[in-house]
Amino acid sequence: MTETDSQSEEIFIGRQPILDRNNGLFAYELLFRSGALKNSATVQDNLAATANVINRAFVDLGVEQALGPYKGFINCDEALLLSDILEILPTDKIVLEVLETVEITPPIVERCTELKARGFTLALDDFVSYEEKYQPLLDLIDIVKIELPAHDNASLERATRALQKWPLQLLAEKVDSREQAQYCHDLGHHLFQGYFFAKPTIIAGRKLGHSQLALIRLMGLVLEDAETPELEAVFKHEPGLTVNLMRLTNSVATGVRTKVTSLRHAITVLGRRQLQRWLQLLLYTTPGSVQVASPLLQLAATRGRLMELLAGKLHPGKRDFEDRSFMVGIMSLMPALMGAAMEDILHGLNLPTEVREALETGGGELGIALALTQALEAGDGQACHDLTEQLVGVDHHAVNSCLTQALSWASTIGQENA
Repeated sequence: MTETDSQSEEIFIGRQPILDRNNGLFAYELLFRSGALKNSATVQDNLAATANVINRAFVDLGVEQALGPYKGFINCDEALLLSDILEILPTDKIVLEVLETVEITPPIVERCTELKARGFTLALDDFVSYEEKYQPLLDLIDIVKIELPAHDNASLERATRALQKWPLQLLAEKVDSREQAQYCHDLGHHLFQGYFFAKPTIIAGRKLGHSQLALIRLMGLVLEDAETPELEAVFKHEPGLTVNLMRLTNSVATGVRTKVTSLRHAITVLGRRQLQRWLQLLLYTTPGSVQVASPLLQLAATRGRLMELLAGKLHPGKRDFEDRSFMVGIMSLMPALMGAAMEDILHGLNLPTEVREALETGGGELGIALALTQALEAGDGQACHDLTEQLVGVDHHAVNSCLTQALSWASTIGQENA
């Protein structure tokens, strides 16, 4: 294989979360992005390239398992829709997203009817305004994605009202703020895609909540290797945190086979290394909440685990480096969680220098790895390529493998360990 061929096949798998009306995680959109530079144009057979990616994703990398209980959206152009590649996909896990570039012809409508009969969920991408040509497809489609940047409030309302004549789920796409999400929610949209929930909202003078301060204190105590009674004393004042620690430590993701029944038991069974990780994840749960697997928790957990796995590739056997990588991934979303500046959150925490540097300035090897995880979330293939080049010891195959493992691990958080 020539160098050009090798680069043309460099594909990174990304994913973007899709939320329901209750801000719960509903699905991921799976993004397959070329990381090649000018060589992406050398791919002569787009369908063959897509087939290769789908095959690797679902057969080699185990994306189906990595999705956990959630569905995966996959973009389909005309060639992919009409091909038999789709036959290998699990119909109960996959949403086929018909791209806006697909011309709605009788063969396309016939093929969509067949795919619907097979059990696939169908979605229509980038809907702007109703036209008569859409009607045959709208009779089959389950979800319509409305692209918000193409609308002002008036046109968004018109598009929404036009689509509400069909028994569809409406998905607001490219939601940039909570205000946008709320407006679409009020219009009757069912699903929401975008990183509005993960973007920092800095509120001047805002104070951290009591439970959040307690967790920050606990993290500091663990980093200082404090005695178990000191940790217990803090938890006893926060029963909601204790309940959620029990839920998290009894989830499949911990790998603990014995059911954890008390705070002291959790501290003993987990050990300090794992306890530190679950304290970091605990930041993303609502104290005492029945539902601990929030979308922000899923995103933070995936970041942390992905960075930990990448660290294992970069420096095999160095567990301290893996721990620091996990911490950077988890803590990188704390400004979004707490509505406070990173420097305020880190104040008073005795963090390793390279962790603080990665979080505050994006510097160092951990900073590059964090930027790579963010590029994967955004589906930015070019950035993924450039950042991977800076990390000695990993390539796009390793990155994709680590991501699917991270997704699989994160999807089990909050699920009771049998």
